[in-house]
Amino acid sequence: MDVMTGFQSSVLKLVSRVPRGKVTTYGELARAIGNPGAYRAVGNILARNPTPLKIPCHRVVRANGVLGGYKLGRRLKERLLLEEGVEIKGGKVNLKKYFFQYSHSKK
Repeated sequence: MDVMTGFQSSVLKLVSRVPRGKVTTYGELARAIGNPGAYRAVGNILARNPTPLKIPCHRVVRANGVLGGYKLGRRLKERLLLEEGVEIKGGKVNLKKYFFQYSHSKK
């Protein structure tokens, strides 16, 4: 990402707020920004995350708990989540246990 739009910057800032040991979803990020239908755009932004180890996009999963992709590879995504204490069974995270929900503000 050479020049970021406000939307891209907002997505990356929100991802940075997901604490260790928690995950959020593409849809939750889109909702938190105020554009709930933009979950695919959120995924595209995360796929181009310029610093994936600093901005923890490995903490973003699909709405059904499936891990989904990761810029540095799915195996690394799984390893990072396991190191943070997130249990993964059958390629899925238990969202009832590990889900991080943003407050209703747009920031």
